[in-house]
Amino acid sequence: MHEMQVKVPGDAPREYTITIGADLLSSLWPRIKASFGTHRAFVITDEHVAAAGHLETLLGGRNIPSFVIRPAGEVSKNINTTVAIIEAMEKAYLGRDTVVVALGGGTVGDMAGFAAAIFKRGVPVVQIPTTTLAQADSAVGGKTGVDSSVSKNAFGAFWHPAAVYIDVSTLQTLDERQYRAGLVEAIKHGLIADAEYFELIESQLDAILTREPDILQTMAQHNCRIKGDVVEADPREQNQRRMLNYGHTIGHAVESASDYEMLHGEAIAVGIVAAGLIEAEMGLSEPGRLDRIRGILEKLGVPVNVPDQMDENKLIDILKHDKKAVDSWPKFVLIDQLGRIHQQDGRYAVDVDRKIVEKVLKQLR
Repeated sequence: MHEMQVKVPGDAPREYTITIGADLLSSLWPRIKASFGTHRAFVITDEHVAAAGHLETLLGGRNIPSFVIRPAGEVSKNINTTVAIIEAMEKAYLGRDTVVVALGGGTVGDMAGFAAAIFKRGVPVVQIPTTTLAQADSAVGGKTGVDSSVSKNAFGAFWHPAAVYIDVSTLQTLDERQYRAGLVEAIKHGLIADAEYFELIESQLDAILTREPDILQTMAQHNCRIKGDVVEADPREQNQRRMLNYGHTIGHAVESASDYEMLHGEAIAVGIVAAGLIEAEMGLSEPGRLDRIRGILEKLGVPVNVPDQMDENKLIDILKHDKKAVDSWPKFVLIDQLGRIHQQDGRYAVDVDRKIVEKVLKQLR
């Protein structure tokens, strides 16, 4: 088992512990109870996680109020589900002495964190991620939110977890498509911050795909270190934290344009290739870098091109609605070498001409 701390600066600085290991889930409830003994717990999960037996394993027969999101996935990640969660908490007579426990993937963590942020003006949330995507990225850092009918994560809040518990054994029950798509966020971390980590994934991909516990724990440690360091430096995404959005600007547009039929990691894979093509257009590419990136993504079996039926004009329109857009056009995170973000005047997200983006979208066919 491995533990690390993430320090959150601000008016009331604090820190939280990330615990990483295998076969942790059945022993977590006493630890949560010991840390939040005066709080009443409320568990939020989804139907897939419950069906896999993880909710039962966590609770161990205890009678704890919970909310199971149905259907699972992005289709339920909206304000209506948030209202249903909060009303369920109220019906359970819960108050400001509540601790929300998020058990599941990225959508569960986002929704549970958002509900915790706005319930009674804020209660603590414990994140227990059960997918490659959530363990690599979304459970750490405090970004929470739900989608509108127009764009992704239109409603949200920064609400850092009180604790994070990563049990890599839960990944054994994840279906192959979800498992592989979630690995894209780990690849992203290597691309933006640690070339050696990217090379580790590249060289150990066979072991990763067979879900060997030791390599999964090693990956979790690298992912949490990279994400934690960035969050400590910029907890509210004023500048440096934007580096975590590498591949996400076009990736989110592709995900939204697919009506969320594409998984998040699948869309981000397309976005990473798009970023590589933009880098080539702007003279930022290294020889062979994009080929290596494409190669590892293709070995994962995730998409590297925009689907043929996806309208380029719709993608451009979604980009103009990006939540970080200025004057109806987003800035882009790019790298100038493996493991290093390209900066302009100290900014981690830079201007890219619309004509370059339009050209790249055509190249992605």
